[in-house]
Amino acid sequence: MSGVALELEKREILGKQVKNLRKEGMVPAVIHDHGRKSVVVAVEYQAAHKAYSEAGRHHPVNLTVGDKKYTAIIKHVTHDPRHNSISHMVFNAVKANQKVVADIPVQMRLPEGDESTPAERAGLMVLNNATTVQVEATASKLPDALYFDGEKLAEVGNHVTAGDLDIPEGVTLKTDEGQTIASVFEPSAVAAEEAEEAAEAEEGQAEGASEQPAAEGEQAEAQEKAEK
Repeated sequence: MSGVALELEKREILGKQVKNLRKEGMVPAVIHDHGRKSVVVAVEYQAAHKAYSEAGRHHPVNLTVGDKKYTAIIKHVTHDPRHNSISHMVFNAVKANQKVVADIPVQMRLPEGDESTPAERAGLMVLNNATTVQVEATASKLPDALYFDGEKLAEVGNHVTAGDLDIPEGVTLKTDEGQTIASVFEPSAVAAEEAEEAAEAEEGQAEGASEQPAAEGEQAEAQEKAEK
């Protein structure tokens, strides 16, 4: 992926006044540039949303601010929970030969024509234990996703670890190779575990309820003694 292009403009508005920018359809942002003074900017909302959708936090974005150009990774995005919209962005400028650490999505690869693993075809359950792993590479070599062979998931007890992922040349896996990515279980075992967790939660609630009257009784007894 060659990178997403994004035009930004410098901004003077800071602090609480940035809410006015958002009302105008702009997203406040900042570019951190190799220890230099950070560049305070703003970007049109739809362009910011498109760039984040395409690049995520693991692909380079080609930024233009006036006559300055940067290659950057989207380091952090803040969302407004009320409107599920982007309210702030942080970019980290990177050099062409600079290695960066990023979280990369993990996906299962199956033979053409297959839509499920051998385990699922046999009525078993495949649980996804991790959806991303951490890697290190130059920005231009960060992959869209890392894949594992879904055919390895056939029987109860089968599992795939980070060490089973296909890692492209120039990419270093930072996540522990023993980290489980996906595993196979009997549906009954999963149901039993969920039932046990629900029972423990219910028991905890019951204990909390039983302790309340006792505490109230202790308070009443203390008050009665004080009055005497």
